[in-house]
Amino acid sequence: MTSYFKLKSSGIAAIALTLSLAACVDKADITDEQVQKLHANVLTLDTHVDIPLTFMTEVDPGVANEYQVDLGKMEKGGLDAAFFIVYTPQGELTDEGYAKAGEIAETRIKAIHQMAKAYEDRIVFATTAEQVRKATKDGNLVALVGMENAFPLGPTIDSVQTWAKRGVRYMGITHFGHNQFGDSSNPHPDRDDGPLHNGLSGMGKELINQLNRHGIMVDVSHAGKETMMQAADLSRTPIIASHSGVKAIADTARNLDDEQLRKIKDVGGVAQMVALGSYVKVLTPEQEAFRDKVRVELGLETSEARSAMTDAQEAEYEARLEGVYDIEPRATVADFVDHVDHAVKIAGIDHVGIASDFDGGGGIDGWQDASETQNVTAELIKRGYSDAEISKIWGGNLLRVMEAVEAVTQKQ
Repeated sequence: MTSYFKLKSSGIAAIALTLSLAACVDKADITDEQVQKLHANVLTLDTHVDIPLTFMTEVDPGVANEYQVDLGKMEKGGLDAAFFIVYTPQGELTDEGYAKAGEIAETRIKAIHQMAKAYEDRIVFATTAEQVRKATKDGNLVALVGMENAFPLGPTIDSVQTWAKRGVRYMGITHFGHNQFGDSSNPHPDRDDGPLHNGLSGMGKELINQLNRHGIMVDVSHAGKETMMQAADLSRTPIIASHSGVKAIADTARNLDDEQLRKIKDVGGVAQMVALGSYVKVLTPEQEAFRDKVRVELGLETSEARSAMTDAQEAEYEARLEGVYDIEPRATVADFVDHVDHAVKIAGIDHVGIASDFDGGGGIDGWQDASETQNVTAELIKRGYSDAEISKIWGGNLLRVMEAVEAVTQKQ
């Protein structure tokens, strides 16, 4: 175990320090030791960590590897808990498309359970907020499960209860491209010609009810604005945006505008700010031109071509794209916390959290993998957030929403 967990389990300090380090030190004189002490006493929860399809077969999270999150990196960086993601790309709304998505989802949920079983001495599988708190208090890492894209449910919502029993604790309505439940913030460029449902479909509305009934948080990241606003109004529990930025700073279709942030506040939810560079800091026109030139040269102009890349093609593509940062520097932790600041300003300190989107495109200078997690806490301290506020942002707000969802489920 690292010093972070030793501090947590030894009782040196509780989650709330007697005096806030952020309030009692000169921001210019904050030391690494002070940052480490505060970071060690805050329950840090990342709501979005993607895993490869080879997770627990070719990729072993129990040993150091090339991915941004493994158990060692979590321990080194003091990242206590993470939602590991059952992600499926958006496919055709056909029986064949649903079947393929179901296979992908099955592979990922099984792998997450296998990880928790294989490394039960290091990471605890949790399904409730109380289990998360207990596990971290005992000095363990925590694995939770989120589902990104409800597409693999297929043409019915009959399997929601099954996914809940398997540990899924949030479910995203859509991903890139409209699906059977609702419209996406990013319509598929080759399949979607305008809105499909003008928000939620009829079955999408039924999905919200079933998620509420079975203790799964409604996730509106990637959902179109109308979809998101309708979901917020329909849900009997607070909603979350599991990995989104703010449009006021980075104007992309996927990020949340101020009206959406206020809506999340109004329903008691939480917006988890995402550390994915292109949503933290948008590309300049010159960078976009460079990217487009690379795509043409590699025959990757269409989204289908990019989704069908081999590992070798993807490696070459990513290597070539590094050139965009010769034009303009990549996003930093400071740029990322600008999103946190704005979300707090609009939605309030009780409605903002943090997500990396590691191994799904996430990573910024200063927080390139889980081992650098402390740098985010350091920046929050520099911005003047108190220990109590940092505790809310780093996990407290999300756990509050989990408890609210659990309470509604228990009353069913």
